[in-house]
Amino acid sequence: MSAHRSGPRRRLVQAGAIAAGLTLLVGCTSNAPAEEDDSSQEQDDGATSANDDSGDTVTIGFSAPAADHGWMGAITSSARAEAEKYDDVELLVAEGTNDVNLQISQVEQFINDGVDAIVLLPFDGAALTDVATRAMEEGIVVVNVDREFSSPFAARTTILGDNYGMGVSAGTYICEQLGGDEDAVVAEIAGIDSLPLTQDRSQGFADALSDCGLEVENRVAADFTVQGGQAAAANLLQAAPQIDALWNHDDDQGVGVLAAIEEAGRDEFIMVGGAGSRSVMESIQAGDSVLQATVIYPSTQAADGIRLARLIAQDKALSDLVEVEVPRTIQLYAPVVTADNVEQYLPTAFE
Repeated sequence: MSAHRSGPRRRLVQAGAIAAGLTLLVGCTSNAPAEEDDSSQEQDDGATSANDDSGDTVTIGFSAPAADHGWMGAITSSARAEAEKYDDVELLVAEGTNDVNLQISQVEQFINDGVDAIVLLPFDGAALTDVATRAMEEGIVVVNVDREFSSPFAARTTILGDNYGMGVSAGTYICEQLGGDEDAVVAEIAGIDSLPLTQDRSQGFADALSDCGLEVENRVAADFTVQGGQAAAANLLQAAPQIDALWNHDDDQGVGVLAAIEEAGRDEFIMVGGAGSRSVMESIQAGDSVLQATVIYPSTQAADGIRLARLIAQDKALSDLVEVEVPRTIQLYAPVVTADNVEQYLPTAFE
């Protein structure tokens, strides 16, 4: 099974199919190649990279769940924005959907269209595994984003956030802020408890706290919504009359959490958010609430997927690595954003 093929030859064969197969697509970003410059530029050995130089046009199909959350909306918008930076990328964007069967049909349409690559954030990784494997067998580069397929044969490269690392980063920061006070009361507002990502975040948080002799004493779960966050936080605050530090897993539900905190008139603790929304970063920057930090879960994963799909389809590699192939798995870091470094991360924050 091959993850590479000759893109230009295949595109000529499939040009008619691409034109006829856009009924499932709601967006198409196409940038006409710039006129070739006859003058050649030499590279200094090891000093520069030709990765951004225009090459053979790469047609990329992109599919992700519905933008019913700020982070998910940023996934699609950042993918579009990244594709627009390259005159050799044509991006076909399928309608965001939480219907597994519809997303499967979108990928099938991309296969029929003969795209060069597919960047796919599946609503359900296991459910999309078979169709992604089929795309790979057709010689189409598949880049899996965020939610993993259940087979290694379904993707050439997988880009992941670090849910466990988010918990570790949040717990480590809280340990540092509490200064070794083993009597400190730590609380946690999780996302949806049935999801592996929530379980991973909570486990990382617990493991990091244990290193400084702390544990979570008050914990509730919400549902990644503003309303759910507000209700969960209200219950938590009522049950815990004294808190020293609070970690909320998700900045969207954090809007509701902060509303509940304000309604309760509580300000005796520090709060850490999760994911990295613009509103939270701006609040941290202003320093006008209990919210002192947030832990990034990058909404740039699909944009990275676009870049890597282009490189793989053009038989290029990551210029900063000695390895001559794009890695099979890339896991992004989960840094802590505070008032000291917030300006560095604001440009990639999601709305």
